[in-house]
Amino acid sequence: MFNTIKNAWSIADLRKKILFTLLIVVIFRIGSVIPVPFLNMDALANVMGNAQGVDDTLVGYLNTLSGGAFSNATIFAMGITPYINSSIIMQLLCVAIPPLERLSKEGEEGRKKIAAITRYVTVGLGLIQGTAYYFFLLNSRDDNGTRIAMYDNGFSAVFAAIVIILAFTAGTALIMWLGEQINKNGIGNGISILLFAGIIARLPFTVNLLAEYWNLGAQGSTQYYILVPLWIVLFLAVMWVITFMQDAERRIPIQYAKRVVGRKMYGGQSTHLPIKVALGGVMPIIFASSILSIPSTIQMFTQPKEGFWKSFFDAFSTSGWLYAVLYFVLILAFAYFYTTIQYNPIEMANNLKQNNGTIPGIRPGRPTSDFIAKILSRITLIGALFLAVIALLPILYADFSGLRGLSMGGTSVIIIVGVALDTAKQLESQMMMRHYKGFLD
Repeated sequence: MFNTIKNAWSIADLRKKILFTLLIVVIFRIGSVIPVPFLNMDALANVMGNAQGVDDTLVGYLNTLSGGAFSNATIFAMGITPYINSSIIMQLLCVAIPPLERLSKEGEEGRKKIAAITRYVTVGLGLIQGTAYYFFLLNSRDDNGTRIAMYDNGFSAVFAAIVIILAFTAGTALIMWLGEQINKNGIGNGISILLFAGIIARLPFTVNLLAEYWNLGAQGSTQYYILVPLWIVLFLAVMWVITFMQDAERRIPIQYAKRVVGRKMYGGQSTHLPIKVALGGVMPIIFASSILSIPSTIQMFTQPKEGFWKSFFDAFSTSGWLYAVLYFVLILAFAYFYTTIQYNPIEMANNLKQNNGTIPGIRPGRPTSDFIAKILSRITLIGALFLAVIALLPILYADFSGLRGLSMGGTSVIIIVGVALDTAKQLESQMMMRHYKGFLD
């Protein structure tokens, strides 16, 4: 990957794109440290002190994806989560609503209209999420009873609420615009790059926390001299496995029949239909963790001290066995659900038949679609099990070792590796395109 970046840097056009992408990332990080007005930052820091871990609550989950901006209530506190949710909603609606499905198949114009609708939905979700976050801040107090919101009543409180909510919403729209600028003038997928930058920004926090655990070993807790290096080894091993699985694929052999058009003969070649093992990427984990974080987030708002609801919410804590079991099951379920949306075996079989392509030993039509569906089912199971293990391993190790609060969980590592590999591939493809262009000239 470093060689790819080095070679791309030597090309003037690609160097401009890399610098433009870095500029957008810098702007994104600057916006992630500028707090919105009318808030008591000291009280906010005390309240958000428990939101620094990995997916313990919805607050912790959003804080990880936003690179710490959420817990600091900055103008980019909403992060790219509204855009991700908007994209997921539009994908589901394109399957469920026939007019949207037809619109998505109308080529470039249809995709532009879908993208425009996605933008509007993103701003709407940012407004809703920003409003909810404001009321959370309004009702929160630190250990000393100090409110986060500096205005509690009267006209000033209404004005402060409008300013804070609009700041969060405008930040959401600006992040979406920055991502689109990377798509047009930079390298890689803009939203993915910003998500990558936000997670990487949490790396110093993780290193500092590891150093604190290591210092506990110097104070007499010698088990940390073993647990901290073991965590680092586990983290590197997880990265290697993810890198391997990201490129793993099942190749279905395809044979195209020969046909004569005029005086020329077409077809007759053999190729393959690649099906990636990690079909859904990180989306099943994001779906599952979002759903399971809801009970702990409700607990954060209600804060029951005892009784049934206290026991109910404690059962969904990340240290409980129920959370681990439900997390595993939901990842499997969403992996199959996402694959069902993205891949249609019947359509794939029809495309092969129309292009005179067949799978050796399988008849065209229904047998081909059944064969592809069986392959997809098996590959999805392998990919889902891989995602479930990667997602649960850091949580289980944290519970076993006591190294709580480390912000590099399985979800974050999958995103980091996936974005890095995808960006490297885009750089390689652009360098290859310029090589062929120079050869033709």
